[in-house]
Amino acid sequence: MYTGSGFSDWEIGDITVIIHKGVYHLFHLIIPNHDYIAHAISHDGISWQRINNALFVGHPGEWDDDMLWTMHVVEKNGLFEMYYTGLQRKDRGVVSRVGFAWSEDLINWTKERKQLYPIEPKGIFYETQEQNPRKWLSFRDPFYFHYRGEDYLLVAARAVSGPVSRRGCVGVVKITRDELELMPPLLYPHVYDDIECPCVFELNGRYYLLGSIREDIKVRYWFAPGFLEEYHSFHEDVLLPPGNYAARTIKDGPHLLLYNFFYAYGQINALRVLPPPKQLSTDERGRLLLKSYYRWDQMIRATITQEQLGECNALFNNPSAFFTNEGPRLTCGSRSGYELFCFTKSAECFIWEGILAVEGPGKLGLVCDMDKEGNGYFISFDLSHGETTIRSWGHNAADNKQNFIFNDIQTALFNSNEKDTVHFRLIRYGNYIELAVNGEVKLTLMDYTFSGNGFGLYTASSVISLQHSLFHKLPYPQEEYASPNENE
Repeated sequence: MYTGSGFSDWEIGDITVIIHKGVYHLFHLIIPNHDYIAHAISHDGISWQRINNALFVGHPGEWDDDMLWTMHVVEKNGLFEMYYTGLQRKDRGVVSRVGFAWSEDLINWTKERKQLYPIEPKGIFYETQEQNPRKWLSFRDPFYFHYRGEDYLLVAARAVSGPVSRRGCVGVVKITRDELELMPPLLYPHVYDDIECPCVFELNGRYYLLGSIREDIKVRYWFAPGFLEEYHSFHEDVLLPPGNYAARTIKDGPHLLLYNFFYAYGQINALRVLPPPKQLSTDERGRLLLKSYYRWDQMIRATITQEQLGECNALFNNPSAFFTNEGPRLTCGSRSGYELFCFTKSAECFIWEGILAVEGPGKLGLVCDMDKEGNGYFISFDLSHGETTIRSWGHNAADNKQNFIFNDIQTALFNSNEKDTVHFRLIRYGNYIELAVNGEVKLTLMDYTFSGNGFGLYTASSVISLQHSLFHKLPYPQEEYASPNENE
């Protein structure tokens, strides 16, 4: 994982990732100053090391002398191109424009000085500085896309008409040699104030458009049969659960990866982190699915079977609880109240997977990072309605008037089945938590509240069984503040 933190714990902002010669290159904003674009590299797409910064704000009087915002880096014709957002001091930072820089090696960057850049909106389709009732002009967050021999930029823009708080749209700029054409919005849903960090890609015969929404800090998506055709929504249009933001995609061989940053504790000015990527796929209806990153399986150091997990302890000594372990099948429950059935983890970082089955009503789920008092993370499963929630739950020693922690961090939906069974895959890596249900990633987050040694199951007036459980040991995350021996 990666934070980019120095004086502040929330320095990382919008991101772009490019892969070149097997090395992952991350470029990102620095919050809150926005005075340069940082650069980090990785050999696995998870652990990062900072190298030379890519771009700095311009000198006084230049169009980008105030701040640098969201960027997109691509490889084109043997060179690397960066499209980035800039702000100018004389505008008091309320007007965003799109600039261009290039590099031969991804390390040393040159800003383009042609009259083509910076790009700014015209009043035909998009708000301008003169036609801007909000008094803050959005024409930013560029994303380059090549389609049928033509070059396009998507931008977070605002339409010239409509309710002021609902004008957010995905603007389109067509680039032909040294000429620009501002085209009608690719998407104008008449819903959001802005559609930030737009991103488009083709997958399994459809085109998908991603956008990050400030109103609820979620990443949503739309689909169309062609890049420039009409985009639509599914009933469920949230791709990433709350806290995940500024998502962008990158091809990694046959895999389509999705990167984003995460707001810890649900606060935009708290710790921001770049979690590990997910992979994108589709179901039979064309809905986007999140899959676990393929490199997790490559990182496994050893695997422990269910029979080798060791002693299982009931933490609360609930008199109505019961437990049996018959080799490949573990059964536990409680007639009344809660009970936690915990093993001791044999590695700090792990993947735990298995099949849960439930009999009758009641509450059930997984627990991890448990201490002996039952403080830790609770991951509930509602198999009837197909819902899972992760909650931090435990003692709050800092406040004797509210001496408990009880925070629902994320909730997601999954497809339930008539057999009342679910396959889970829980990843705990450093402070990263990921839960896949029946092969689809549903929860993905960073949290720093608990770090206990126990993992297992909880029941409350329920009977559950665990089968085919495996505990995979992972290495501990590398330290991000080390410097590489040389720039790559």
